[in-house]
Amino acid sequence: MGEAAGRRRARTGGGAARRAERTAHRVETARFIERGIPVFDILNAEALEIIEANAETVLEEIGVNFVSNPAALDRWREAGADVQGERVRIPRGLARQLCAHAPARFTQLARNPEKSVEIGGDTMVCAPVYGPPFVRSAAGGRRYATMEDFRNFVKLGYMSKWLHHSGGTVCEPTDIPVNKRHLDMLLAHIQLSDKPFMGSVTEPSRAQDCVRMCELLFGAETVQDNTVMTSLINVNSPLTFDDVMMGALEVYAANNQACIVSPFIVGGAMAPVSVAGTLTQVLAEVMAGVAYAQLVRRGAPVIFGAFVTSIDMNSGAPTFGTPEASQILYGAGQLARRMNLPFRSGGGLCGSKLPDAQAAYETTQTLNAALLGGVNFMLHSCGWLEGGLVASFEKFVMDADQLGVLHKMAAGVPTDLKAQAMDAIREVGPGGHYLGCAHTQEHFKSAFWRTELFDYKPFETWDEEGARDTQALATARVDRLLSHYEAPPLDPGIAEALSAYVAGRKAEMPDAFA
Repeated sequence: MGEAAGRRRARTGGGAARRAERTAHRVETARFIERGIPVFDILNAEALEIIEANAETVLEEIGVNFVSNPAALDRWREAGADVQGERVRIPRGLARQLCAHAPARFTQLARNPEKSVEIGGDTMVCAPVYGPPFVRSAAGGRRYATMEDFRNFVKLGYMSKWLHHSGGTVCEPTDIPVNKRHLDMLLAHIQLSDKPFMGSVTEPSRAQDCVRMCELLFGAETVQDNTVMTSLINVNSPLTFDDVMMGALEVYAANNQACIVSPFIVGGAMAPVSVAGTLTQVLAEVMAGVAYAQLVRRGAPVIFGAFVTSIDMNSGAPTFGTPEASQILYGAGQLARRMNLPFRSGGGLCGSKLPDAQAAYETTQTLNAALLGGVNFMLHSCGWLEGGLVASFEKFVMDADQLGVLHKMAAGVPTDLKAQAMDAIREVGPGGHYLGCAHTQEHFKSAFWRTELFDYKPFETWDEEGARDTQALATARVDRLLSHYEAPPLDPGIAEALSAYVAGRKAEMPDAFA
C-alpha cells in the first residue's frame, strides 16, 4: 500500500493541497516549550546512587516477567539474561548498557512540518488526555464516549494554541467495534488535525495498521527513517510485561517509531508506599522495557515514562496532585536525565468528578511539577477528569488555557536592555504612573500572559452578563471553537488512499466488541 500511495502522490503532485492551504483558515499553534529555567532536583547524589543500585539488584535477583512472549524470551536469552520460564533476570549493567543506544532527543514529524516537535533535552511537548471510556459536558452530563466525541476532542486539540500534539485515544469511542476503532481514531487525527499523533497499542496488528496508514501519509521511506508516531506502552506493574503491550512495542520499535515505556504505578497497590521504593521499581521497569526495545531495533526512540499516583487507604481510590506523586515525578526526572533519555510524566491529573476547585488544585500541582521536573512529553495535559475515567470538554479548554502559563514560566526572565526598563523608570520618576509611558505603550500587548477563558470584568458587568462561573465560560468556549473549526488541508490522493485502506481493513474483519 505504501508504494501505491507513492505513485498516487506523484500523480496528484500536491497542487490541490497547496491551493487549499493558501485559502484555508490558519490556526495558531505555539512552538513546543524549550525551558529557559532550571529543573528542580529533589534527590542528592547519594540517594540517586542508592536507587540505581537497588534497581539493578531488582533486575538481577528478582527479575521481570515477559508473559506469553517466547520471542522476547529468546531475545533476552541471546543477550545474556538468565531466563527461567517467563522470568527474566538481567545481569547487573546489561539493561543500562542497552538503554544507552536509545537517542537522548528525537523529532516527531507532523504532516504540517511547522508543527513537528522535538522530544528530549530541555523541551516539553503537551498532548491531551488519553484513554477515558466516558465523556462529560455541562449539557450532556457523564456518558459513554462516541466517535463523534472523539472527533470533537481532536478538533479542540487542533484549535488549542498551547497544545502541541494531537494525542492518541483522547476518549474510547464505544460505539465503534473494539477491533476497528483504532482505524477510525487514527484517521480522525490525520484528517481533522495537522499536529503529531500517537498510534494504537491494544493489539500488535493494530499497531501495524497504524504504521501502514503512516506510510500512506508520509511515505514508506520517511516512516523508516523518521519518527512519525509516539505511542504509549504501559508496564503491567509490578515487574510484568504482557504480550499485548510488548507486541505493539515490537512493531513500533522495528519500524523506528517512538514508544513511551511507562510503569503504571498506584503507590501502595502496584508499588511500595515509600517514594524511594517506588522510584526503585519504576527505574527497574523502565530499564527493562527500554533495553528490550533496543534488542528489537538498536537506536529505536524510547521515552522514560512514569505515571504515578498514590492510593487513598480508606477507599482504595487513586489520588492525584499529592506531594508524594510530585516527589516521585521529580525523582524520576533526575533518573531519566542520568540515563540521557527523554522523560514522560505529569499532566492535568485530578480525582474530581467535576471541573471544580478540587480539579483545579490537583491539576495545578501536577502541571507545575511537570514543568519543574523536566518532563519532555506530557500526556493528559488537558481534559482529564475523575481519575482518568472521564474526558471533559469543559476541563479540556480550561486546562489548554493554563498550558499558556507553562509556556510563559518556562521562558524564564529576560534581562536585556528593554526588560531592564531603566528608560521607563527615568521617564516616570517619583510619584508618577507607568500606564502612559513609552515603554508600557511599546510592550503592553505582550508583557503579561493573557487568558482566553477567565473573567476579569468588574462585578457589575459580570453580573449583568449572567454571573457565569468558569465551567459556564468553558462551555461557551467549547461551542465557539467547534463552530469556527475548519479542517486543515490534506492532499486528496492521500486522503483517498487512507479512506480506502480503512474501508478495506474493516471489511476483512467481523465486528468485535470485546
